Amino acid sequence: MIEERQQKIGEEAETLLHELNVILPREIETAVAQGDLRENSEYTAALERQGFIRARLDHLARRMSQLGEIDIEHVPTDRVGFGSKIEVRDVADGEIECFTLTLGDDIDFDNNQISMESPIGKALLGKRKGESVNVILPAGARELEVLGFETLHDL
Repeated sequence: MIEERQQKIGEEAETLLHELNVILPREIETAVAQGDLRENSEYTAALERQGFIRARLDHLARRMSQLGEIDIEHVPTDRVGFGSKIEVRDVADGEIECFTLTLGDDIDFDNNQISMESPIGKALLGKRKGESVNVILPAGARELEVLGFETLHDL
């Protein structure tokens, strides 16, 4: 999971670097050639995009550093932790859901990945099979029972 995330970050960074170093300079050069820069929306947009890309690259570098600091040996094997795939049942309606706990902003709802920083992620951290947690969400409180899980070690 860590290597997979590092690869995704690397690919995004590579794409952004290409845009920052190749595409945007051309766009800025074209905009400058048009004359008055004070009223040139293309020039302004290119500079704003350049700032965004630099900020995103800084964020990706920090995320890559965080991933590099994760020691798999410190990830628990007997309870829910980073990278765990968890099966839970909503006690109120019996609905069963599966989640994978990820870091910070590494959220992918289509693949049921939730952050350890999210309310559900925080509530599930450290739980074992059979334990229940109460989660306060914007839509209301939910009680979830852990039916089972696999840790990074199992996967």
